[in-house]
Amino acid sequence: MEKILYIDCFSGISGDMMMGALLDAGLDIDYLSKELDKLGLKGYRIKKSNVMAGIISAVKFDVEITIKQAERNYTDIKALIINSSLTEDVKKASLDIFESIAAAEAKIHGTGIADVHFHEVGAVDSIIDIVGTAIGLYKLEIEKVFSGPVPLGSGNIDTSHGKLPVPAPATLEILKGVPVCGSDFNFEVTTPTGAGIVRTLARGFEKIMDMEIESIGYGAGSKGISGQSNSRNSSLPNVLRILIGNRVKKEEKIKKGHSCDIVMLSTNIDDSSPEVLGYTMEKLHEQKAVRDAWLEHIYMKKNRPAFKLSVICDLKEEAAMAHIIFKETSTIGIRREEIDRYCLERKTEKIQLPYGEVEIKTARFDGKEMNSSPEYESCRVLAKKTGKPLKEVYRDAILFFPRNRP
Repeated sequence: MEKILYIDCFSGISGDMMMGALLDAGLDIDYLSKELDKLGLKGYRIKKSNVMAGIISAVKFDVEITIKQAERNYTDIKALIINSSLTEDVKKASLDIFESIAAAEAKIHGTGIADVHFHEVGAVDSIIDIVGTAIGLYKLEIEKVFSGPVPLGSGNIDTSHGKLPVPAPATLEILKGVPVCGSDFNFEVTTPTGAGIVRTLARGFEKIMDMEIESIGYGAGSKGISGQSNSRNSSLPNVLRILIGNRVKKEEKIKKGHSCDIVMLSTNIDDSSPEVLGYTMEKLHEQKAVRDAWLEHIYMKKNRPAFKLSVICDLKEEAAMAHIIFKETSTIGIRREEIDRYCLERKTEKIQLPYGEVEIKTARFDGKEMNSSPEYESCRVLAKKTGKPLKEVYRDAILFFPRNRP
């Protein structure tokens, strides 16, 4: 099984929202505090509180600054993390996030990455949010992170650089190549810190995948919380939702009898001769990527007799298989369908008969043998070599197999 975290950022993402969601999903705040102490930062306190975001109960994460903090650039923050006693995994994730933000800021402001002064992102609360996120993923043993499309928000925001449009230029730069979406939020829903987190950590951006959910976390943003003003037009609560659970890896699916990453190609043909179609089937069966291929008699419009050609092949090789069909037949269109299938674990074994060797294919489920059968090709070769009828070779292979296994 593979433990994953899915970021459902329907209302955007910021550093404090991510931290709140991790705490709500099971991260212990005392553990978090002790790990953050390894940074050696002074003059702050972290706080966790339960709030209502609309009708949703969520966790609000805050960093309270108790003494004035020095402004830090990327070089300062990098040294702070490297010189800490945090685990190497936490250091790497934290540095990767900061680097993605620093690269964007450097491009926007026309400076070198080492000299970027983060201002808002360089503040203690943003350092805590980013490093805290890395700590949370490590503690919760997350193997991979995925995310949905990232909403951008609208309006404007006051920054140390003056008033800027929403989304902020740095946010857009960070999210290059990431699926984003518009929204009816009239405030900043995705911050540079949030953008850096999702861009750096997410392995893919897609709909919620098949998974066994273990825990769910809701992290509250700063808008629409009980007791605070709500300046937005959207009816969605200003929360970040994360899902944590297990996803079966492909190799485990195959072991347990479930295989994916295959596609079925099919086409109806009424103007190719049987000889051409037979030759096409031979060409297809020669391809290692083809799992199976067959022809069916069908009737098309106006009751014309025809053939339906179907091929099951590896997803990565579908274009090559389609090329063979187009090249060898008269079809002008091919249907495709990505499919999953259940299949048993297979193994080929050789057994010795009194007059030669044949192969037996066995199929197992959860380690238990379900069935076995002689391989045609090896039986055919032995029949031709010995002059015995093929049916006798099959019969002997079945009889000898249980007691002549290697």
